[in-house]
Amino acid sequence: MRLSVVLSILSILASVSTAQANCGGSFSAFVSDLKREATQRGHAADTVEQFFAGVRQDPAVIRADRAQGVFQLPFIDFSRRLISQNRIQNGQANARKWDSVFDTAEQRYGVSRGVLLAFWAFETDYGAFQGDFNTLNALVTLSHDCRRPELFRPQIFAALELYENGDFSPSRTTGAWAGEIGMVQMLPEDIIENGVDGDGDGHVRLKTSPPDALLSGAKMLQSLGWRAGEPWLQEVTVPSDLDWYQIGLETTKTVQEWGNLGVRPRSGSFGRGTLDASIILPQGRNGPAFIAYPNFRVYFEWNQSFVYVMTAAYFATRLEGAPVYEAGNPDPGLSDAQMQELQRRLAGMGYDVGKIDGILGAGTRAAVRDVQRRLGMPADAWPTPALLNRL
Repeated sequence: MRLSVVLSILSILASVSTAQANCGGSFSAFVSDLKREATQRGHAADTVEQFFAGVRQDPAVIRADRAQGVFQLPFIDFSRRLISQNRIQNGQANARKWDSVFDTAEQRYGVSRGVLLAFWAFETDYGAFQGDFNTLNALVTLSHDCRRPELFRPQIFAALELYENGDFSPSRTTGAWAGEIGMVQMLPEDIIENGVDGDGDGHVRLKTSPPDALLSGAKMLQSLGWRAGEPWLQEVTVPSDLDWYQIGLETTKTVQEWGNLGVRPRSGSFGRGTLDASIILPQGRNGPAFIAYPNFRVYFEWNQSFVYVMTAAYFATRLEGAPVYEAGNPDPGLSDAQMQELQRRLAGMGYDVGKIDGILGAGTRAAVRDVQRRLGMPADAWPTPALLNRL
């Protein structure tokens, strides 16, 4: 491992340790500590005082952080809830209205318009609902809370930098409960690193300027590894005799290799035969099936929820002309209580399923697939009451 990589890892670990050590306790003392760190970072003392003058702890932010039950829905239910004919029509209308902006995004950053439209739709309904949480209060509240301070504490100082540039108001800037701002919901650090003045007014206004928001989102996706001119997700049909243990993001084969195994595109043609890809069955072998290309993994850098990523990626294909997926007839899934019980049993067997939260995430899927194989069941990573009973 190169020395620079080692130093980078040590720096990240140190920042995580610092954030965790400085969370909790008295809120006023916590804010005083933030002020000290801000001045140590070189910000003027009077600017720091003005920035933090009205900051308040927001209990509603913590409640929102703890109540994300929508992500417990299976893919078919979740996607049908988020994808409506109205959202498709509005997406098509916005694609026409901002055609030149989408052309610029694709030419400059290699991100297709369907991808940006899907994020724009899901994050804020094309800018209509951007959130009314005070952003500074949200960031400070989440940094004070000891669940993920390493994520949110750096965002406070990024917001301070935006404030100094005239692009953030401690009292008036609002957004999502987790501190994201604007039409495509970006955190302050992401705005600093990837913000684009798309309309040429000298500022990055993600709340009011679609050109700024869309080009900033495209640049961020490029910085996360988006590969220009390549697909991200495509619906497929799979043969009934496929080795189900090969499905999931843990296994990659070339497109040509999947084709040799009998996987076929449901419409259109596959991407380049040499591309690495994985087969995803979000609700098991009897439900919809997709081939996921390298760009699909970039979605997880934007949002770590599997069901959100699947739906956003699929909606992007719909906005570019793909047909409605074939839902099939998937086996019944688990209730929230059953999923938590399954996770507890899997954890007791030594599997790392993460938090016992009833959400079918990557760790739970991988554990389910492995246990299914050990029990002689089809290893399609879809947990069912039959599996739970076997355990």
